[in-house]
Amino acid sequence: MFSLETFIRPHLLSLKPYSSARDEFEGEASVYLDANENNLGSLAGGVDYNRYPDPYQKTIKEKLATLKGVRPEQIFIGNGSDEAIDLLVRLVCEPGRDEVLLLPPTYGMYEVSANIHNVAIQRVPLDEHFQPVFEKIAEKQNERTKILFLCSPNNPTGNLLESATVEKLIKSFNGLVVVDEAYIDFTQSPSWSTRLDEFPNLIVLQTLSKAWGMAGLRLGMAFASPEIIGYLNKIKPPYNINVVTQELVSAALDKTAQLADMLQVIVQERARLVEAFASLPLIEKVYPSDANFVLVQVPNANELYGYLLDRGVVVRNRSTQPGCANCLRITIGTPAENDHLLESLQTFAAQANLV
Repeated sequence: MFSLETFIRPHLLSLKPYSSARDEFEGEASVYLDANENNLGSLAGGVDYNRYPDPYQKTIKEKLATLKGVRPEQIFIGNGSDEAIDLLVRLVCEPGRDEVLLLPPTYGMYEVSANIHNVAIQRVPLDEHFQPVFEKIAEKQNERTKILFLCSPNNPTGNLLESATVEKLIKSFNGLVVVDEAYIDFTQSPSWSTRLDEFPNLIVLQTLSKAWGMAGLRLGMAFASPEIIGYLNKIKPPYNINVVTQELVSAALDKTAQLADMLQVIVQERARLVEAFASLPLIEKVYPSDANFVLVQVPNANELYGYLLDRGVVVRNRSTQPGCANCLRITIGTPAENDHLLESLQTFAAQANLV
């Protein structure tokens, strides 16, 4: 049986978090003299910005709870998903003693956060289909392994991890299982956030940076048990989400119809690119994608990457990642941008006599 208290770093169990002025007073008043703000207003263009933001983003959480089918107390909001990743490592991993388990190729911030906190890393590579191998993962876990990171759809490969294997890992792993769903909006697959009540060790990460088009606002979400969320709220910075972000995100969450329209275009363009890539002799392999990008294998990724740069097209060279030799990760752009990409690829192929 999973017991959260046995995994929290002991000194954090009784931590008394910083109590901000906005923690101590809720409601409306006519005169605020409690937070040492500048009551004359703001040089940033509006009086609203001279006040500290809601430290727990209650308005956004209410909207997200309805949208995602969870309860507000199951939601943590961070400065991008990266903040939640960092806080989870900080919450349960003792520096110099504990470790996290990664399944490369995968998102690089798990490793960066572990390294920042001097937490060891165990690695179990995904198989040739970029799927987790349950038996090898089970063999790697020991009493110091505190977090298993699963990215689904995976970055940089683009594929969903098999749900049966993910469920088996959540049930068997004696520690926190983090399922990073940054790209879940581009799939028809249900989110693991719908099953939080079944698994007390499950944390699901999502973001507004991808499908919602708000990467510049930096807002990520963690969905978990109220107990886990409570600890994350204890150790986060008091005002980690600024007023402007909260205002703009709150307004955007009311625009689900526009979101559906954008998703339709992206998914259609993804299908168009996949079909076009498959017909290009230049591209040796097109990997299945459930994300807003496609991973492709080419004869010489470095050469093609440089050529595309010269044509004003920036893609991501993932050749150094395990299992991704000579692979480029290509984000789905606008129809016009995708046309330019395909024209560039065809020109390169013709010049290299690959047509």
